[in-house]
Amino acid sequence: MSEREVLELLRENARYSTADIARMTDLEEREVEATIEELEATDVVRGYQAVVDWDKLEDERVRAEVELNVTLDRETSYDDIAERLARFPEVKALRLISGDYDFDMEVEGDSIREVSQFISEKVAPVPEITQTVTHYVMASYKENGIELGDGEGDDRLSFSP
Repeated sequence: MSEREVLELLRENARYSTADIARMTDLEEREVEATIEELEATDVVRGYQAVVDWDKLEDERVRAEVELNVTLDRETSYDDIAERLARFPEVKALRLISGDYDFDMEVEGDSIREVSQFISEKVAPVPEITQTVTHYVMASYKENGIELGDGEGDDRLSFSP
């Protein structure tokens, strides 16, 4: 039995029933139920969420990707900084990454002003944070592996010389 198969199917569609997953994996339904229970009990599966196309709603959310650079000292680790930042409800995702900056943070708010104030009043003052660069999301085409939009193709006219 493959936990990975069950996980991939849950990631594809968390609304699959255990009977659906059993059919797709050639497992018994009780095996699928036991696997999911074990994955939940051991915190491998941390929750189930809907993928929302905010552009389809009138009350859009403002989203931003924020690059964070930090300077560590003897008492403070990346985990310490991440723990502090992850507590804010505005922070939807936080990752330690390689490259030109240290953390990639996804933030949501009701307005650009709200997101900007959050960054300037709550994030930037953290002593170890030396730089923030905020990129506002203009459009989303794919979230969590699911394509968004109306399904229509590119509406630009083709051009050939």
